[in-house]
Amino acid sequence: MTIVLGTPTADGVRAASAALREWQHDEAPMQLHPGDIGWNFRFGTAETAAVVRTWSRDGRILAVGMLDTPTLVRMTVAPDAFQDEDLARRLVEDFSLPERGVLPEGAVSIEAPQGLLLHDLLTKEGWGVDEPWTPLFRDLADAVEAPGVPIKAIGLEQAQDFADVLRSAFDTTKPTREYRHEMSAAPFYEDARCLGVYDDQGNPAAVVTVWSAGPGKPGLVEPMGVHADHRGRGYGRAITVAGAAALREMGSSSVRVCTPSSNVGGVATYKAAGFAARPQIADRIRKV
Repeated sequence: MTIVLGTPTADGVRAASAALREWQHDEAPMQLHPGDIGWNFRFGTAETAAVVRTWSRDGRILAVGMLDTPTLVRMTVAPDAFQDEDLARRLVEDFSLPERGVLPEGAVSIEAPQGLLLHDLLTKEGWGVDEPWTPLFRDLADAVEAPGVPIKAIGLEQAQDFADVLRSAFDTTKPTREYRHEMSAAPFYEDARCLGVYDDQGNPAAVVTVWSAGPGKPGLVEPMGVHADHRGRGYGRAITVAGAAALREMGSSSVRVCTPSSNVGGVATYKAAGFAARPQIADRIRKV
């Protein structure tokens, strides 16, 4: 059967997210999660649909990708298709040819889970590896400890607090109050939680959004941030623990996150929150 590359409609994003939910399991490597698409909804529903790609055969979705930037595609495939040669060759073609509408000419990157046949073919085509990232996982079989500080839900009324923390945490002007509003339009947003910590004066200190993939499946932290004025006080650990507890309440079996290995403070924060680091991974890159 022919493999078909598609860009779904806004409604079709639900099918892509549903496939991603189905593919999540605790033993899977770090991979694209439905929460990644959910977080991208901060840019809008139509904008998110425009950056999603699916590869299907005989009506079944075999792979899902999302353009995190115009030059970076994050993707994964169905568990039984990791070594599917036809799919792997089609993916290499679609990633390599700008006219296919996935990646442009020039320097580009692919985030793909370890274990895909795709990696072997990319190596043969001369693709290299980028800077390392550290995946971190926490099992949720046992009860999660108390975070040690009061935790509040971050609803639409706290949208500006959410934006303010992220702007400071990531040293960017991009986050706006609309981020929190648009996220609520994400597929399966009912399985997400947005939480915050405030200091004694009522100032927002840290926020986290966590995404469930359904009961018995791993959840995702995306994003977690601490306001620059409140670093070094344990708020990052506390809000991450609170996020893990929320996912356990929703039935998640574990929680995962991935951060650049160069982000030493971030790695340390997740470890302090009970996460264990896995072997480093790296994007595949095609240089100019």
